[in-house]
Amino acid sequence: MEITIIFSIAILVISVVLHEVAHGFTAYLLGDPTAKLAGRLTLNPVKHLDIFGSLVVPFLLSLFPGGFIVGWAKPVPYNPHMLQGGKYGPAMVAMAGPAMNFLLAIVFAFLARSSTLLELGGISMVSLCGSIVLINIALGIFNLTPVAPFDGSKILFAFLPRSLKGVQNFLEQNQLWLVLIVILIMSSMIDSVTVMVSRFLLGA
Repeated sequence: MEITIIFSIAILVISVVLHEVAHGFTAYLLGDPTAKLAGRLTLNPVKHLDIFGSLVVPFLLSLFPGGFIVGWAKPVPYNPHMLQGGKYGPAMVAMAGPAMNFLLAIVFAFLARSSTLLELGGISMVSLCGSIVLINIALGIFNLTPVAPFDGSKILFAFLPRSLKGVQNFLEQNQLWLVLIVILIMSSMIDSVTVMVSRFLLGA
């Protein structure tokens, strides 16, 4: 049985929750308890979900050809002034989210390669693991896009010299339009890279 749209969105929701918890936990390890005090170091999806980004956008994207599905949760709050690591602290917090997605993809790719064709509720475990790999690779790549407010922008800003401060200002001031461009125009490119990486991990 193929993975349904609802099942794919459920996988996405769990993945974005783990993504956000990784941000908050990394900030906590770097000395900032903001996320913990806000109750965001929890796996309870209610604390993290953004109705539009976690449910509406993934559902609408699932209706387009190719089945490219990504989304986001409410950003985990943190105080960059409390982070260890100087100007690279925010970059480390930002990188933690995509790193979690890539780790999940690697773990479930290993399970897909080593599992038998067992089924859970009529769904092949290999198919389930494969979907988890695809969705998490897509999330990781999507969030590394150097456009505000994605994680990639915070990583970029940490390494931008002061002479290029205007680039940061441009990305932050035009983030709505840039996000739409990424979703509508670059989705096919991200999808192609996602499939290529997923096939490599799954040995397909």
